[in-house]
Amino acid sequence: MNVIDTHCDALVKMQVSKREKNQLLNYKDSRQLTSNFLELQKGEVIVQFFAIFIKPYVPFEKKWDYALEQIDIFHTEIINKNPAMRHIKNWKEIENLKKGEIGAVLTLEGADPFGRNLDKLDYLYRSGILLIGLTWNHANHCGDGAGVTNAGGLTSFGKEVIKRNNTQGVFTDVSHASVKGFWDTIEIAEFLIASHSNVRSICDHPRNLYDDQIISMIDRKGLIHVVYNPPFIKEKQNATISDLIKHIDHLCSLGGVNNIGFGSDFDGIKATVNKLEKASDYQNLINELLKFYSEDEVKGFAYKNFLRHRPLCTNNDRLL
Repeated sequence: MNVIDTHCDALVKMQVSKREKNQLLNYKDSRQLTSNFLELQKGEVIVQFFAIFIKPYVPFEKKWDYALEQIDIFHTEIINKNPAMRHIKNWKEIENLKKGEIGAVLTLEGADPFGRNLDKLDYLYRSGILLIGLTWNHANHCGDGAGVTNAGGLTSFGKEVIKRNNTQGVFTDVSHASVKGFWDTIEIAEFLIASHSNVRSICDHPRNLYDDQIISMIDRKGLIHVVYNPPFIKEKQNATISDLIKHIDHLCSLGGVNNIGFGSDFDGIKATVNKLEKASDYQNLINELLKFYSEDEVKGFAYKNFLRHRPLCTNNDRLL
């Protein structure tokens, strides 16, 4: 079954390896990458989102250069060296993927690289960024992240960024937003997604969503893509596919059957779910879901829900 995955950290892993180990990872088949090309191919992933994320230890004045370097890695190492990987620069291009091709979407996890510079933000739009999370866990010019104690909401600048996302047809990602930042965001954003978050009533982690947040996302046709990081599933370093499905069950109980998707966080997590340890394992999750949900519902989770809710969606359902 086809899969769309809205979050992986292959770019930052490749950058860290290049900078700190002087080792250029081969995206096609590096065993150090759990979301490499061959893994995606085996897992039947048809679209993979690649996050630009700058480690918090990088000085502010260098973050933009690090972001540009990750964009360069995306093009030179992922797109140019793997002919079946196709850069998706607008949402309609997903419809033009040929059999055997994998769409690659650039995203930004945390607005730190562009600071308060809207010219840099516009450059990112032109580079094909189609999803932006304003914060990571810390605070920046856009607002407070999920890891800030006594966190506030969005700044006026952060609200301006969301308005620009709306005009560009770009998703605003709430996965790393503070609670107050979340509520500020949903009042403004036209295209809402939690690219890699779970249910807080099941696992009380700041990166997960409370039930009232989930219901608000559903009411606004936002997408909620479950993440495979065990501490976000059961507050431990070990978890099973059954543990993950409990989050999907709960989202469905709140009315979210048409809002659920997958956001693995492969290459960005230290621990993994048993039998869901790399992109090639995706069909293990699919097969387990088919025991409890109809094929149409599972297709929704895997890729259809995203295609229905993406910005600027057309009636072309060739991939469906």
